[in-house]
Amino acid sequence: MKATEQGTVEIAINDKGIATIEFFHPLSNSLPGKILNKLADTITNAGNNDAIKVIIIKSAGEKAFCAGASFDELISINDLDTGKVFFSGFANVINAARKCPKLIIGRVQGKAVGGGVGMASAVDFCYATKFASVKLSELAVGIGPFVVGPAVERKVGTSAMSMMAINATEWYTAEWAREKGLYAETFDDVMQMDEAIKVLANKLASSNPEAMRMLKTVFWEGTEHWDELLVKRAGMSGKLVLSDFTKNAINKFKKK
Repeated sequence: MKATEQGTVEIAINDKGIATIEFFHPLSNSLPGKILNKLADTITNAGNNDAIKVIIIKSAGEKAFCAGASFDELISINDLDTGKVFFSGFANVINAARKCPKLIIGRVQGKAVGGGVGMASAVDFCYATKFASVKLSELAVGIGPFVVGPAVERKVGTSAMSMMAINATEWYTAEWAREKGLYAETFDDVMQMDEAIKVLANKLASSNPEAMRMLKTVFWEGTEHWDELLVKRAGMSGKLVLSDFTKNAINKFKKK
């Protein structure tokens, strides 16, 4: 099976109304279009499910949280429409999280790259371990964090987002990300993080659903234009991925 066809997205709902959405891909939880589409749909459906009170988003495994865009899919893009559709997958996930009426807790157990940083930025409250370094590597492969940029900038500010976007080969520590506001708290290990997530999720599950919905609307005020903005940004990335510069850069990264 091709790498672009692999991966899963699963959802589990407990008796307290806490939904856990877990995505997986064997290549460091990278995100081909199939996974992006399923993830966006799953978040949207969870938001519309009255039995769900709060959502946790996590990835499988103990190492990388998310390696970002699938290089195998990027290198196969040969026309602008296909490129725009692929990068719109990231836009759809961010917008699904943004418009979801339920509060979303992020669980970041390991390194997050590119789109993975975007996902951590799109949740409403994010916990991480000390191993959850972040990197916006897009410029290093000839593109740019155009689609995830608004979500990242909203969380960490223009200065910190610019630092990551420009110094695209640099890892920024989990503690740095916590100081900038991406993570609410960092933990020494997964067990401690999961216990904190359990405590918070249980508190939220017993909170007023309408109050949480209204709070989320307030938190995301001013982002109503993102449906159009992020798709426009997807077109920018879709154009750049067609260039020889970008294709050569991606091939170099794949060989590392």
